[in-house]
This record gives sequence, C-alpha cells and structure tokens, in this order.
Amino acid sequence: MKKLFYLSGFIVLIGLFSCKPLNPSIMLKTNKDFVFDTPPETSDVEYKIAPNDVLSFRLYTNDGFRLIDFTTSTGNTNNQAMMQNNALFTYLVEYDGFCNLPILGRTQIANMTIREAELLLEEKYAELYIDPFVLLDVTNRRVTIFPGSEGTGKVITLNNNNTTLIEAIAQAGGLATRGKAYKIKLIRGSLKDPKVYLIDLSTIEGAKKADLILQANDIIYVEPIGVTTRQVIAEASPIVSVLSSLITLYLVIRNLN
Repeated sequence: MKKLFYLSGFIVLIGLFSCKPLNPSIMLKTNKDFVFDTPPETSDVEYKIAPNDVLSFRLYTNDGFRLIDFTTSTGNTNNQAMMQNNALFTYLVEYDGFCNLPILGRTQIANMTIREAELLLEEKYAELYIDPFVLLDVTNRRVTIFPGSEGTGKVITLNNNNTTLIEAIAQAGGLATRGKAYKIKLIRGSLKDPKVYLIDLSTIEGAKKADLILQANDIIYVEPIGVTTRQVIAEASPIVSVLSSLITLYLVIRNLN
C-alpha cells in the first residue's frame, strides 16, 4: 500500500507540472526586475497624429467664408453640390508620417497635435489662398484594452482628442472583478521597442499620476488576479480522479487475493 501511495503522489506531481500553466490567461508579463518607463507629464499633453491615422480634412478661404473643393472642375454640378454641402475629405497618414494632401503633396505631419498640424497647413496654403482656414480631425484613433478578465478585451475608438486612460477604461466597462487596479500596464509605441508604464489606480495618489492622454494604438493591460484555490482544484480534478481509480482498483485486487 505504501508503494502505491508513493506512486500515486509521483503521478500527481507529474500531472501538475506537465499540465498547462494554472493561469494561462495572463499576458504581457514582465520580470521582477523590469524597469518601467516614467509616465510623461499630463498638464499640456495632447493627442499627436501618428502613422495610419485617417484624417478628415476641410479647407476654407477668407477665414472660413468659402470651402475650397479641390475636385471641382468647371460646369461639374456634382462637385458644386459638394462645395455647398461642405464636403468632407479623408486622407491617410502613411507609415513614414507623411500625408499626401491636395496641392501640397506629401507633407510631414506625424507627431504633431491637431492644432499644430492645422497651423502648419494654414501657413502652407497661405501661399495659394487668402487667409486659409484648416479643420482637421482623426477619425480612426483606437486603443486596445484588456480589463483584467478572460475574453473581455476590447478595441475602443477615441472620439475626443484628449481622451485619458481613466476615460478609456470607463468606456470599456471599467475594471473586471479579477483585475488588479494597482497593476495596470500602458504599452505605447512599436512592440519591438515599446515604452511600458505601470499605473496604480487603487489610490487617489496613484490616480493623480494616471491622467494620461492616450495615443493611437496604445495597449492598456490590467493584470488579473493570480490562481485561486478554485482554479487549483479544477486543474487537479482529473488527476485526483485517476488517483482515486487506481486506489479503488488496488483495493479490489487485494480483496480478490
């Protein structure tokens, strides 16, 4: 019986260590000695245009008196109707930060705020038009949020230019029950060499440092609570079942003998 007990214990250990991890849903792990980046100051930070942004673009002359329609040709009633309806045009910011705009051609506008880009374009169009007035907006700003529970990741569209981390989490429905409010990772930039900020929203003091303006393609990852007792029992149940069967079989064989 003692040998069977040792053998059963050995089987249990092999089963536990050979199975998949007990918390396989945890992503984006960092080592204990990982040095997180220092969050930027938030007092004067605004959204900055990034590659792959889609810009809505309108250009007026005489400080907004008349819309300039670049597609207009003489006698084209469709284009004239577009002018009267303040037609909206969209343009892609290419991978290198340039945007191919009417008349100006490829213009570098990445890493500028919306207002900075508007002022730049107004300056360039001033060489061609009287008192140009430019209106820009980014129509596809998105961030990815994992609120701390399996299967609840979301892609959120940022409707405002200055959407903060807390606002985006609220749009996603808030933190999950198993989410760690004190361990929120904000991952920004290229995944080959990203900046990783560690945010603590569990206290007011931590929240004061978390009023960050989100940028396009930011990833917000709320680390979930680790393995619970219930999960351990669930993972070990198949092994315990096999062990119970072995013991039952052993007792039956011994009684027969």
